[in-house]
Amino acid sequence: MIKRITFGFLLLIFSAQIALAQSGDMEKEIRELSTQKWQWMADKDADKLENLFHDKAKFVHMGGTWGKDREIEIIRGGFIHYKKADVQEVMVEVLNENTVMLWNQITLLAVVGSNEVTNPFMVTEVYVKENQQWKLADLTFSKTMTRE
Repeated sequence: MIKRITFGFLLLIFSAQIALAQSGDMEKEIRELSTQKWQWMADKDADKLENLFHDKAKFVHMGGTWGKDREIEIIRGGFIHYKKADVQEVMVEVLNENTVMLWNQITLLAVVGSNEVTNPFMVTEVYVKENQQWKLADLTFSKTMTRE
């Protein structure tokens, strides 16, 4: 009986360690993917972004909310050029093996129309795993108040 309890306890500890390691690996993978996304946006690499964005993705900006096709059109057409995202903080939460949320606190330098603007944002990103590939399902920009 004691052997069974000891074995069960050791199995539980081992399983927990594996789960924590997998969670840490997913966090790292999503952090890296988010960093790549900011670079692809700066580079206006609409093809890579089109592959990253989930077909049902939503994009929430100060100017409205739209889907994947419109976001790709905006990037390709240069209506918004995400020139540089200065990322100050990143937080990641693994919800399960197929869903991860990431929050970036950034200062975004962008060209909107013909105006260059800089704004502080908290950006929420939701990633879902589909066919063994991470897809960005939501990108929400929430403008933050600056302190002076």
